[in-house]
Amino acid sequence: MSAEYDGQQYVGIDLHRRRSVIVRMDSDGQRLDTVRVDNDAMALAAQVAKAGEHPQVVLEATYGWYWAADVLAEAGAEVHLAHPLGVKGFAYRRVKNDVRDAADLADLLRMGRLPEGWIAPPAVRELREMVRHRAKLVASRSGLKASVHAVLAKQGLHPPVTDLFGVSGRHWLSAAPLDAAYRLRVNALLRLIDAVDFEITAVAGPLRAALADHPGFRAVQKIPGVGPVLAAVFVAEIGDVGRFASPAHLSSWAGLTPKHRESDTVVRRGPITKQGSTLVR
Repeated sequence: MSAEYDGQQYVGIDLHRRRSVIVRMDSDGQRLDTVRVDNDAMALAAQVAKAGEHPQVVLEATYGWYWAADVLAEAGAEVHLAHPLGVKGFAYRRVKNDVRDAADLADLLRMGRLPEGWIAPPAVRELREMVRHRAKLVASRSGLKASVHAVLAKQGLHPPVTDLFGVSGRHWLSAAPLDAAYRLRVNALLRLIDAVDFEITAVAGPLRAALADHPGFRAVQKIPGVGPVLAAVFVAEIGDVGRFASPAHLSSWAGLTPKHRESDTVVRRGPITKQGSTLVR
């Protein structure tokens, strides 16, 4: 279905890896157009151009949404990001398909009931990419080190050093009486640990450069216990702290506030929600 409309238009996009569905509607909720396009920047911009100047466009914060948000913004759209937890009710419809999802997103935006997420600027997204990459590498290294300890335990060996992966620990590991299969695995794990160490060092330089002149990065390190690594996490994940109305709102976003369920005279409070940035929490 296709039609021309000169007023404010609302566009809902159900974004997927390869193809996406785009639904356009007017301010009364009348559907003007429904198309399915390949995920291509030019194709997406061309479809949004049909919605006139400065259309209101919404897409869900799903896999790989960065490129689409940037293309839409460059095309003159006012882009909104639907929070996945806020629209999870879509799953309970009797009929769930891409067209319905896109139309419902546009409807929620049109009615002012869209649960929105923050669209971080490109610079903040790049910083997040480096911080999250480093965190993944450190987690991988921790897993590899745990595997070395597990192999030693299978052979009944107890390292006489505190830091098994320091100079003394590596020397002890090289001479440890391991059977052939266990020696093979330990040597492989040590090589992988060295490789991950190299990648952690490689990302540290660009990360330091990106944060060198960041006032928030320096300010947050005045908090006892917060060093450069945690400060980088806070700056990258939180972004513009001014978007939070109060410290309580920031705590809620980070998932550090307790669950609250209230109905009539019954009030139930539970553990913290753990919704939001795992790294910050």
